[in-house]
Formats: sequence, C-alpha cells, structure tokens
Amino acid sequence: MKSDDETASAWLEAVTETFYEIFKQGQGASLTGFGSFYLDRRGNSCAFKFNPSQKLRALFGWSSTYKGKL
Repeated sequence: MKSDDETASAWLEAVTETFYEIFKQGQGASLTGFGSFYLDRRGNSCAFKFNPSQKLRALFGWSSTYKGKL
C-alpha cells in the first residue's frame, strides 16, 4: 500500500482486532486469495485453524487444484 509504518501498523491492528471479535463470536474469517481462519471447538478445548487458498497450497507443493502462474 506504500504507506508509512504508523499507517501500516494502524491497519494491521484494526485487522487483528476484527479477527479477534469474529473469533470471539465463534465465527471464522477469510482473506480472499490467502485462506480462511477459524476455531475448531471440541468440548472444553479449542484449536486455531488455517485453511490456505489453493494458490498457497500449490506454492507449498500441497494438493491443490490451482492451475495459474505461481
């Protein structure tokens, strides 16, 4: 975004806070082209999960249906 450190920091803080509020409500969130994040709740425990996009899966050599340029 070609912004200064203070502006970039404010944006990142806002995104982090938004994710926190979403997870607190028991929901998940997605970043287009990057992947989705969610909480896997099982009884009294909880795990933070990340489901990468098909493009990231292809980049890492994981099973993927992505056909574009990396």
